[in-house]
Parts: sequence; C-alpha cells; structure tokens
Amino acid sequence: MKKLILSLLAGMAVAFSVTGVRASEGGIPWDRFPVSRVTDMAALQNGAKLFVNYCLNCHSAAFMRYNRLRDIGLTEEQIKNNLMFATEKVGETMKVAMDAKQAKDWFGATPPDLTVIARSRASSGMGTGADYLYTYLRTYYRDETKATGWNNLAFPNVGMPNPLWELQGQRAAKYVEEKDPHDASKTHHVFAGFEQLTPGTMTQQEYDAAVADLVAFLQWMGEPEQNTRVRLGVWVLIFLAFFTLIAWRLNAAYWKDVK
Repeated sequence: MKKLILSLLAGMAVAFSVTGVRASEGGIPWDRFPVSRVTDMAALQNGAKLFVNYCLNCHSAAFMRYNRLRDIGLTEEQIKNNLMFATEKVGETMKVAMDAKQAKDWFGATPPDLTVIARSRASSGMGTGADYLYTYLRTYYRDETKATGWNNLAFPNVGMPNPLWELQGQRAAKYVEEKDPHDASKTHHVFAGFEQLTPGTMTQQEYDAAVADLVAFLQWMGEPEQNTRVRLGVWVLIFLAFFTLIAWRLNAAYWKDVK
C-alpha cells in the first residue's frame, strides 16, 4: 500500500510538471470559462445573437441548423426575424454567404467552420477548448507591425483581426523589462497589462460577460445534447446509488441465517 501511494504521488508530480511546461510553451495561462453559462438559456440566446452578428460573416457553422436553436428556447419566428441573414429557410444550416475561394484570397486561408471549434480546441494541459476561446477573445490588442493591425496574447501572430473590437474598444499591450533569474545579463519582455486606447460600447465587465455568452453558445453548438446528457447522468447515478442500497440490504437479509 505504501508503495502504491508513493507511485501515485510521483505520477501526480510528473503530471503537474508536464502541465507547467505546456503552459509555459503555449504562452499565457488560459482564463477559466464560467461553465454555468452553458445551462443558462438567456446566455445561450445572447451568444447566438453575437455569433450570427459577429462570427457568421466569415465563419460558417455548416453542421448546425437554424431550427435547432429552438432547443435554447427560441421560437421559429424569433429565429427567422432576428438570426437568419444568409438564408430564408429555418431548416437550412448556418452557412456563410462568402465564397470560400474569395475568402482564401483575402485572408490567406479559408476561415474555419465553427460548429465544433470548442471541442476541437481540446485540453492540452492548459484548460478546455472553452477556456481557450474565452481567453482568446479577450486578449486582442493593437499591433501596427502586423498586416491586420491586431495581435493576440493567446494566439500570437493571429491572422484574424478582433471581430468584437467595437464592443471592447481598442487596447495596447504594455510590456516591462525583467532580468532573467538565471542569467543577469539577459532580460525578457513581460506582459504587464493592457492600456485602453479607445472605448468600446461595453464596459470591461459587460464585454467579459458577452464573450462568456458567445463561448457558451459555441460550446453548446459543438454538442447540443450535452445538457440533456448531464441531467440524465445525474439521474443514472442517483438510481445506481439507490439500487446499490437495496441490493446491499437484500444481500444482508438473504445471508442472515447462513452460518
């Protein structure tokens, strides 16, 4: 038993050290996405609105149909009147009107489909795909050395400009020089925060909440049945616990007279 415990502790130490290495290699640590948003219908509806207004111009969600949005509490009329800009049929998929060849010519690459983007950005020791997206959409800053005029802390040298800059405003990244703790002759540029250049239409708190809603929708879109799956799983665990109690008492009653 002692050897088993020591082995487990050693394994945990190795896991934590690997996680730390990956975090340092991958840039800034990812912020934690507020997962409660995925079960909040109002948040999902707002996320859907943000998605069709700011993402669906260039990115498609070709594996999601508009009528599936009824699962987050929207009526067919609400979907048609507020969310459908590229088609007239509510049963159509969420495709973008932009031609793929033109998009590649303009951006250098075809913008990826976002149906399962939150799931494709799976955990790499730094967090979940939702954590990455939540961090990514909140760490854009102006960088005139780039062709688009934008850069990103979570995705350095990103090719896409900030799609939500009107909401967040324009910011600059501030860096300070710090000496290398292992070599006093070397210094490093260390991120020291953002400087607001122009205001957005939202405060920082409102913008963070809006991004959380958008990421919640992207998370939901990758697996629309996840909330049902979680609720069903809870009931299954409750049933198994109850059945285990009954089986334990039946077993005790069956063997009580056996010596």
